[in-house]
Amino acid sequence: MKKKSSIWLPALLLAVFLTGCQQNSLDPSGEEQTSGSDTVNLTVWGAEEDEELLRQIIDGFETEYQGQADFQITYEPQSESHCTDALMADLENGADVFAFADDQLNTLVAAGALEPIENADTVRNSNLPEAVLAASVNDTLYALPLTADNGYFLYYNKQYFSEQDIASFDRMLEIAAGQEKKISMEWSSGWYVYSLFGNTGLTLGLNDDGITNYCTWNSTEGDIKGTDVARAMQNIAVHPGFVSVDDAGFVEGVKNNTIIAGVNGVWNAVAVEQAWGKNFGAAKLPSYTCAGRQVQMASFSGYKLIGVNAYSENREWAAKLAEWITNEENQKLRFQLRGQGPANTKAAASEEVQSSPAIVALLEQSEYSCLQRIGGNFWDPVSTFTADTLSGNPSGKSLQDRLDTMVEGITAP
Repeated sequence: MKKKSSIWLPALLLAVFLTGCQQNSLDPSGEEQTSGSDTVNLTVWGAEEDEELLRQIIDGFETEYQGQADFQITYEPQSESHCTDALMADLENGADVFAFADDQLNTLVAAGALEPIENADTVRNSNLPEAVLAASVNDTLYALPLTADNGYFLYYNKQYFSEQDIASFDRMLEIAAGQEKKISMEWSSGWYVYSLFGNTGLTLGLNDDGITNYCTWNSTEGDIKGTDVARAMQNIAVHPGFVSVDDAGFVEGVKNNTIIAGVNGVWNAVAVEQAWGKNFGAAKLPSYTCAGRQVQMASFSGYKLIGVNAYSENREWAAKLAEWITNEENQKLRFQLRGQGPANTKAAASEEVQSSPAIVALLEQSEYSCLQRIGGNFWDPVSTFTADTLSGNPSGKSLQDRLDTMVEGITAP
């Protein structure tokens, strides 16, 4: 059942510009919010895990602008990765302010859900260039950068692995099996599965139409063929030291000590460090055996963004709340409470952020990562392919046939 909690905020909004993350000019004494009520209704969508954080941020907003308006702000948990699907179901009645992954930006802009950000130069000057690029379409800024860490790397428990061990996925699987433990990686999501294909010479990307994909993961040519990767995946899938679990399963396994290493992101850094304590370790992804050689695992890099619904009845106020959520101090707070890397330049340069093992690992992995730009037809075919692999190929089809089917789905118009 969907969880929903409401936060009543008596008094918000501004008579002056916010410093650092100002984007939309607004005069609270001007034309807006004069239609017979001093109450402004706003709905905010954010990750379920961010509820406590968002409560603090909204409380801070209320304190900062106390006495300038009466607000009713409703928080609703909504997956950042599925935000667009939820929004497109009823755009005009969707959230006023919402967090989403940057790969959804093109779809939201094409649907008219986002308007260009005003005072975009201020945003560009306040945030990391890569984050600004991820929030832009054709050099036009449509959203506010929130985090610069939406990628993945390796978590490992130093009690079991040395720095030499973590260079090889094969070695880690061997150690885990010997300890009757597991190394985890989520194969139900093509986001993680990309790591096995992405550094092999096999290609994937978005066509010029901005909607459909190109993909050569089924290639029968080159030094590494599609079947080589698929065969390597089969070997990993049946290894007693491997398990494919989702985000929640990874955290649970870390806490109960059944998972001693895993591929995941910074959003779980706090939970993992609390569980492993002094044995907490993080590093770039290892290499794995493919076509008789060691292949460095690749990754998608990504950014979390905050959008303002173009159909919001209180769009100016919603823009101000979005600015507040993404300002320097609240990005620092997000790092402190959730371990997420800031997109704000000053926050990202802080000593606390720069000394984080998870952030350092993400930076090391960035050499082997690329910005995620793929169309929606990518996800389901990959999930079907990996589900078949994990279950031992009950269909009995050849690896090439299964790869061809997957690629046909990925590249479908």
